[in-house]
Amino acid sequence: MTVITLTILLLALGTGTSLTFVSSHWLLAWMGLEISTLAILPLMAQHHHPRAVEAATKYFLIQATAAAVLLFASTTNAWISGHWDIQQTSHPLPLTLVTLALALKIGLAPLHSWQPEVLQGLGLNTGIILATWQKLAPFAVLTQIQTPNSLLLIILGITSIFVGGWGGLNQTQLRKVLGYSSIAHLGWMVLVLQYSRSLALLALLLYIIVTYATFTLFTLKNVTSVKALFALGAKNPILTTLLPFLLLSLASLPPLTGFLAKLLILKELTKQGLVLTAALAIMGTLLSAFFYVRLSVATTLTLAPNIMTGLTPWRLTSSRLTMPISISTVLAVTLLPLSPALLALLTY
Repeated sequence: MTVITLTILLLALGTGTSLTFVSSHWLLAWMGLEISTLAILPLMAQHHHPRAVEAATKYFLIQATAAAVLLFASTTNAWISGHWDIQQTSHPLPLTLVTLALALKIGLAPLHSWQPEVLQGLGLNTGIILATWQKLAPFAVLTQIQTPNSLLLIILGITSIFVGGWGGLNQTQLRKVLGYSSIAHLGWMVLVLQYSRSLALLALLLYIIVTYATFTLFTLKNVTSVKALFALGAKNPILTTLLPFLLLSLASLPPLTGFLAKLLILKELTKQGLVLTAALAIMGTLLSAFFYVRLSVATTLTLAPNIMTGLTPWRLTSSRLTMPISISTVLAVTLLPLSPALLALLTY
């Protein structure tokens, strides 16, 4: 793919997401979502590999289905209420259809099965975009619709937390692990969305930071499976030291960055009287924490049988930019001490 083509596709990707951000009209938001979908499809199929083409086809069919349901729901809302304003959507039928369509777009359980399979068929660079940037536009629409005391969001959130934790237990491919991790984290965001939108956006921001740092570290050495983690220590000891911190931050263990969002979400759920919901979310997170700890052990405490001790293996110097990796890794590990400042921004 040429530089000009790549630039045009990335500009279209940014334009579609930005259009969804600024729109309050259903048709404009729908148009922005479709521009983002069509812009990422050539990036997904650029290597002309059968798995990449299969992943792009699956993604297109899923997103087209969700877009059709979203357009039908917005048209139904306009027929019932007489307007196209996103924030004025109040009838239960369009609200339910819109919520399910957006859940399908971002991969919430039980509408999640496409996400790990699509991520597995993509390269790591495209996987970064799919796991982070492509969540922004649907989530922006989800925050605009009025869903007071929505039982549907709570069911989607709890189901996503358990499915994301349970599905990643026996995975040996890191892209599938990160796919199930995305499902579980999105479940936490949806769980608190109707009670505190600013807290849900903070959780989304922290998830993007930690996931971007993890993907970039995997991309630096083209690590795609658990077996490849065994030999990472001999190839790059610094990455071997940093990667467990990122994985444990995804597991939301203190004192790392990922712990901040879930601590605040649990506090908000308890304040709303949803103690049972908070307890179920914690129990589901234990499943996710297990496979993150398993990956950390595979990275730091396991050696491949063919590694020669006492000799530094020959390797080329990487030509990738290391500054984005350094900044995102520092943010993904050390943001917890800034929690008073983040709380002040949330209450402002």
